[in-house]
Amino acid sequence: MLTLYSFGPMANSLKPMLTLFEKFELGRDFTIHRLEPAKFEHHSDWYKAINPRGQVPALEDGGRIVTESTVICEYLEDAHPTDVRLRPDDPYDRAQMRVWTKWVDEYFCWCVSTIGWHRGVSHMAKALSDKEFEAHLQNIPIPEQQVKWRRAREGFPQDLLDEEMRKIAVSVRKLDDRLADNEWLAGGMYSLADICNFAIANRMEEGFAELVNAADTPHLVRWIRQINDRPRVQEMFAKVPREHLGPPRERQPA
Repeated sequence: MLTLYSFGPMANSLKPMLTLFEKFELGRDFTIHRLEPAKFEHHSDWYKAINPRGQVPALEDGGRIVTESTVICEYLEDAHPTDVRLRPDDPYDRAQMRVWTKWVDEYFCWCVSTIGWHRGVSHMAKALSDKEFEAHLQNIPIPEQQVKWRRAREGFPQDLLDEEMRKIAVSVRKLDDRLADNEWLAGGMYSLADICNFAIANRMEEGFAELVNAADTPHLVRWIRQINDRPRVQEMFAKVPREHLGPPRERQPA
């Protein structure tokens, strides 16, 4: 039985979660241990015994732990091949798939993440007392993440936020241009390239409506909706709740 330790189906947690749902049956082949970010479970001692970096997601397979979201997706294709294939067979097409997953990990995810921290995680950080916040920082094993938490509490510099928004605009244009002439991102098939980019792009019509909308990015919107219409995607969202980290007045039922 595979076990995925993750947050809800958003961002990096969504990548291996959707891969699991596409390939296997929940409860029979895999389980999901959902951590609560608002309770800082990923920084707890029990979870750091699983992943010493204190980050989700992590996959347990027969006592072995695999970390890093995109790596987990590739591992599932290598270690547990099924009739559902999420990588092209042709070496060139597979390389193009990996160009897209690499781009997500090194560019697209980071700019969206910063804005997400500014809009959501900052409320968690500011809700803590000074003593609680400093105690929490001591549980975070990655120094760069400690810096990010301080920025979330103190406020991200406006010039940084402006630059990240510029990168998001570049990102959605890149995706829309690619999808103008292609149903899927790589190899003419639904693949890990689509899953990993969807993990970041989904719901951008709501969070970044000025950039992602039917008028300005029609091909990206079509692709997002096409993936959301997949039965296993709908099953994932129905069975695993999403977090809502904004201020209480902005939260909606999952």
